[in-house]
Amino acid sequence: MAEPTQPLLTDSNSSSPRSLDDTIESYIGSFGWAQFLQAALVSFSGVFDAQQTFISVFTDSEPTWHCTDSNSICHESISNICILPKTAWSWDYSPHVSVISEWGLQCAGSFVKGLPESSFFVGCLIGGLVLSTLADSSLGRKNMLFLSCLVMAISTMLTVFSPNIWVYAVLRFVNGFGRATIGTCALVLSTELVGKKWRGRVGIMSFFGFMLGFLSLPLMAYMNRGSSWRILYVWTSIPTIIYCVLVRFFVCESPRWLFVRGRKEEAISILKRVASIPSTDVNIGGAISMSFSSLPFEDEEEKPNNVNIFTTMKVLVEKRWALKRLSAVMAIAFGIGLVYYGMPLALSNLDFNIYLSAAFNALMDLPANLITLFLVDKLSRRNALIGFTALGGVSSVLIFALQNMRIGNHGELQLALELISYFSACSAFNMEMIYTIELFPTCVRNSAIAMARQALVLGGVFSPIMVAAGSKNAFWSFGLFGLAIGLLGLFAVGLPETRGSDLCDTMDEEECKDRRSKVAINSVIA
Repeated sequence: MAEPTQPLLTDSNSSSPRSLDDTIESYIGSFGWAQFLQAALVSFSGVFDAQQTFISVFTDSEPTWHCTDSNSICHESISNICILPKTAWSWDYSPHVSVISEWGLQCAGSFVKGLPESSFFVGCLIGGLVLSTLADSSLGRKNMLFLSCLVMAISTMLTVFSPNIWVYAVLRFVNGFGRATIGTCALVLSTELVGKKWRGRVGIMSFFGFMLGFLSLPLMAYMNRGSSWRILYVWTSIPTIIYCVLVRFFVCESPRWLFVRGRKEEAISILKRVASIPSTDVNIGGAISMSFSSLPFEDEEEKPNNVNIFTTMKVLVEKRWALKRLSAVMAIAFGIGLVYYGMPLALSNLDFNIYLSAAFNALMDLPANLITLFLVDKLSRRNALIGFTALGGVSSVLIFALQNMRIGNHGELQLALELISYFSACSAFNMEMIYTIELFPTCVRNSAIAMARQALVLGGVFSPIMVAAGSKNAFWSFGLFGLAIGLLGLFAVGLPETRGSDLCDTMDEEECKDRRSKVAINSVIA
């Protein structure tokens, strides 16, 4: 046992840890109950993130209708109610079930109908660009997560009182602006609280939260069928507000981020709270009194003074290796985003029940998360990413091929291929987020992941347009989805393998590790 006066982060009887990653893991343990509870609470934000991402599938859909007079010009074969007199047809439910029927938008142009959903994704893009670096610079992971959830919760509640489509679209924009960084902050914060052995598994927890939120929507929408669309926003806003309170008082900041920002005493305090090794091994008798100043890599710390919120972006662009990695992960994410957001929207082109189709797609997150969870430590990051994107691309292109065969009814086969493609996109997304965590150091990690997620959302901006065009020609939806994810996935070929590697904290440390890796490869080849 160590002497009572020995500080937490030094050990006179052993060699000094090689990095902050090793140091933290050596003294608090790789994974324990405190770390699990922290990661679980942080990852639960994915539930509310998913609900607001896909809620418009039900609130903005066009309700079913029926003819009111069988002797009139209204017939079941007519699919366009805009050519019929208003007295000849009626909605199956109350007009308040959807924004389309409540505000009489059934005959409006596609721009007006799609404005709320487009506004949401545009808000996600702008919010990601404006807010992403704050988690790395001034606010930190915890405060950014709290602020994002709070903005999303308030805007969701205010959406209930929307008087028209224009106010509704503005509030959806604010909602998207707020939720833009939730997934990024949750993923980074949860993984930075545990050792590298558990990093991949903990990273999957946030994806399980997102799956649970997506899966809850069809159930909530089905229970709310026939009632006002505003109730669905009430049901999703109140739990989010409660969650904000829990984050504010029970979530810990990342000790790794605190160290990089120079707030070392706060980092030590949090390390004591989340330590998973027995208290007798960390010298509870006042032993934790020394700051991180004694660490051998103190000189590598990037000084946090006068850091502009866009400094991390500048660093990513100026470093050639960082720009190359960032460009590759963003290109891959864009292709994944087209399929990830486009496939659920394109289900209308396959003519399936909206509740069942959404539930099936949400369930696809489960096998994707389980496979990633149990195989994340065994799979090559690079090869797995290429494999998942290729599978998604082939499945999507096959849907286009089946629709053009026009031989028999391939509805069930098309649905199966759609689910495979969506499953592949989910798996590829999970793997790329973990891959991106390991590709970039602490000082820019949150920003790098945010940019990758922005590229994913950018795919979501284009996917509704492609789905609309694909209603007449499936090439513009399923065909392009498959080509995009399959070809863009090949960008992973130029990225280094990171499975089992240490997380770096500074750009210099990452460059040194990269140089050592290249030297080792060259020596093997020679």
